[in-house]
Amino acid sequence: MANKINVNNKKMLKICLIVYAVVIITGILFSIFMGLKLDINFSGGARITYSYTGDIKQADFTSAVKTALDKNFTVSKNESLAGNTKTYTINLSGKNALSTEIQENITKALSEKFADNNIELYDSNSVSSSVAGSFFAKSMVAMVLTALLVVIYVGIRFKNIGGISAALTALCALILDLAVTFCTCAIFRLQIDSNYMAVVLTILGYSLNDTIVVYDRVRENKKYYPQLSLNDNMNKSISGVLTRNIVTSVTTVIAVITIIVVAEIYGLTTLRTFGIPMAFGLVSGCFSSLFVAGPLWVLWKERKNAD
Repeated sequence: MANKINVNNKKMLKICLIVYAVVIITGILFSIFMGLKLDINFSGGARITYSYTGDIKQADFTSAVKTALDKNFTVSKNESLAGNTKTYTINLSGKNALSTEIQENITKALSEKFADNNIELYDSNSVSSSVAGSFFAKSMVAMVLTALLVVIYVGIRFKNIGGISAALTALCALILDLAVTFCTCAIFRLQIDSNYMAVVLTILGYSLNDTIVVYDRVRENKKYYPQLSLNDNMNKSISGVLTRNIVTSVTTVIAVITIIVVAEIYGLTTLRTFGIPMAFGLVSGCFSSLFVAGPLWVLWKERKNAD
């Protein structure tokens, strides 16, 4: 017996698009007026890392660096899982960001300020603007290639329900997910670095998997309930996978929230820049696969049939 149809996919699409619009506009405004924090791999610059013992508050470390450095910089805290190596990393953007004189001045200021904490230079490197530009270009190529593979894969797998339409609407959902992760970084003032690229590729796979589950149910319902209209088929399909998708997403998000809590407690900036956009991206991936990709596919097919 057919399950009761209890999801209005078109109504949910409107609600989701409004929420996405608010998030994206907010993120754009933050980007324009507050600026973006770019890692030196994207903007060019230098990175200097110092190890230490004992406890040093990030605010105190930053204050000490300011006395020796008149450039814009950011400070991130890291700690090995074993807890025996604690470091602070200073990120400087722009050309000629790192010189022997700058490094010596910073080291001297930190050694004087934290004489009892065994401050030592742990690592230092610089990235030219040309290398940073090349890294950015390669990252974009990876994203575009992934999107192209998505279109090809979904188009082939679901050709019996209109492969191209299914592929392009799935791609629309993925674009919204990526926009959410980017806006999350802008709103929470998170640095966009290699962690962000890891988040992007993870969300692409996660969201696409959820979308494929919805399309697969649509294909099955088309076979077993041919009398259903496109809209009713989608409503029934979403109802059938709703609990599964939400439970899976909640379980994953809880694990990511644990990472965020640990990062906040111990001040681990690297984990924070990974966990926060990942959490919002996972939530976005759940809702976009259920209430964006599928409903857009219905609208596409209905308009095509009307023509």
